Amino acid sequence: MTRDWRDDHAYDVFDGLDLSGLAWECLRRNSRYRKEYPLLGRGLASPASWGLRFPG
Repeated sequence: MTRDWRDDHAYDVFDGLDLSGLAWECLRRNSRYRKEYPLLGRGLASPASWGLRFPG
């Protein structure tokens, strides 16, 4: 994806996303989430604090 936010074609992929896909695209761009992600994988942070829920 291009870094030029004014390029309409760079965001065509968003047209096909459902609500959870759009939420993921927003979350993965969040700098705090990216910083905390390694902690989530090691069980040192709660996915629920980011609104994440997993079936099971």
